[in-house]
Amino acid sequence: MDNLQHFRRTDYCGTFTAANVGQEISVCGWVQRQRNLGSLIFVDLRDRTGLLQLAFDDSTPRDLFEKAASLRGEYVIAAKGLVRERESKNPELPTGDIEVKVTELRLLAKAATPPFEIVEHSDVRDAVRLKYRYLDLRRPDMQRTIALRHKIVKICRDYFDENGFLEIETPILTKSTPEGARDYLVPSRVHPGKFYALPQSPQQYKQLLMLSGFDRYFQIARCFRDEDLRADRQPEFTQIDLEMSFLDEEQIQTIQEGFLQRVFQEVLGVEVQTPFQRMPWREAMDRFGSDKPDLRFGFELKDISDLVKDCGFGVFADAVKGGGSVRLINVDGHAKDFPRKKIDKLGEFVKTYQAKGLAWARLLDGKVTSSYQKFLTEEENAAILARAGAKDGDLVLIVGDTKDEVVFAALGALRLECAKQLDILDPKEFRFLWVTEFPMFEWSEEEGRYQAMHHPFTAPMLEDEDKMLTDKANCRARAYDIVLNGTELGGGSIRINTPEMQTKAFEALGISDEDIQERFGHLVNAFQYGAPPHGGLAYGLDRLVMLMTGASSIRDVIAFPKVQNASDLMMNCPDVVDEKQLDDLSIAVTRVEEEPAEEE
Repeated sequence: MDNLQHFRRTDYCGTFTAANVGQEISVCGWVQRQRNLGSLIFVDLRDRTGLLQLAFDDSTPRDLFEKAASLRGEYVIAAKGLVRERESKNPELPTGDIEVKVTELRLLAKAATPPFEIVEHSDVRDAVRLKYRYLDLRRPDMQRTIALRHKIVKICRDYFDENGFLEIETPILTKSTPEGARDYLVPSRVHPGKFYALPQSPQQYKQLLMLSGFDRYFQIARCFRDEDLRADRQPEFTQIDLEMSFLDEEQIQTIQEGFLQRVFQEVLGVEVQTPFQRMPWREAMDRFGSDKPDLRFGFELKDISDLVKDCGFGVFADAVKGGGSVRLINVDGHAKDFPRKKIDKLGEFVKTYQAKGLAWARLLDGKVTSSYQKFLTEEENAAILARAGAKDGDLVLIVGDTKDEVVFAALGALRLECAKQLDILDPKEFRFLWVTEFPMFEWSEEEGRYQAMHHPFTAPMLEDEDKMLTDKANCRARAYDIVLNGTELGGGSIRINTPEMQTKAFEALGISDEDIQERFGHLVNAFQYGAPPHGGLAYGLDRLVMLMTGASSIRDVIAFPKVQNASDLMMNCPDVVDEKQLDDLSIAVTRVEEEPAEEE
């Protein structure tokens, strides 16, 4: 095996062009493929910038030609030679006009046959890709994604530095203050029986930094949550974390719009128009059934509860009488795209969101076919279609339930499902939205009490401060989310900055004085020493990269992600540890036999 002593790479493979013809260059990388044509051998050399063709012909010394003939896919090599124009050009390849006539070849490492081909857009199963992630990351599309992620982070650092922010690291080993997702716990060897927690976010630290006088903070922060996973969740993830003092919501949002405008321009060449649209949470739910609405298409919700509250159709009337609502969407112009079988499948779809069923009306060729019209009067049927704005060629879909949240969840998901089936979502269209005035609290059926919708440090709307203890259901928060194409990119709020208000917020959540001191005493006590008005937000970096690359999952934009059961197939972890390690930590473990992980 050769080595790289006294060998100096000139540049990366993908950087050379016809302007380099006649130059002697040195390159390194992996063999993508070798083509032996008898008197000619061509080798496609790959590095993270692209491919470059190496050529060996009848003028090549015999030992060098034989060495080239021995090369196989994924062998690691270094080569030196003269850049020349290719006889047979490849217009699909950036370097397709040139090749390198090799004069020196070094074999740096051999490779076994990989379990899958290292090519773009591989259709290999995720479980295999993740088990051999170091090979998966060699694929050009994965390398471009990771490079794009780097560029986003660099722009982030440059932009916030230019706007007066300081990058400050906060601890990874911190205190467990369980609110929301479960903490990952780390046992302490020095303090037997006690535990650190990995941070779900740097929330309390960044507020304490505002108290410390660092009035503009940011951090590329690693965060950890022990929660059930899905396409856009990971047990460990990265936030662009921000906090600012002496600014209101509008000023904070304006700074963020400048960042997003810059990152989309410099990374994708996309012009983002500012200011972004603002929409109160209540309006978002009423119009789209979601607090992260996708604005790239219509199909907006319409409330017909007033039209059907006294009708003869029990499904509708009972929903309203039970305290809920009946609402619809008009999939306008697409009745012909949804025959009865497809509508029935949509009915099954909404049931996954706890809706009991789906009512519908199909207007086609001057006729109205409906699942409910025989139960209603002619006037009631006409009023529903009028409220829907329905015309010939439209499909009206209706959901009713005694719980508004079921109606919103079902119809909000249904409008998206219809848009996906119709293939009307343009991945190159980017619609930003600020959703504002979130509820301060949300009711938890599981806990039987109100919980903070964002977190317990969020300030109430000034006009709703008196509702914190007396009218939690209608108390609004100074909270805001930045939404892009139906995905929450980030969320934030103006924070509470007085001990009195913070104590009141904890009281509203049913947290005792003892628990306040135990969990949050450090923060409440710090407020006694002059806390500035402050607020901030955190972006999900992984989600931002996912949307900008068009990936379907954040796993495709993270170098080494976990699978759905939070395990790492490549490192085979989590794993057992030896008894001595447990003894050092004063921990006794009850062994539980795990079910084998299902392959994805």
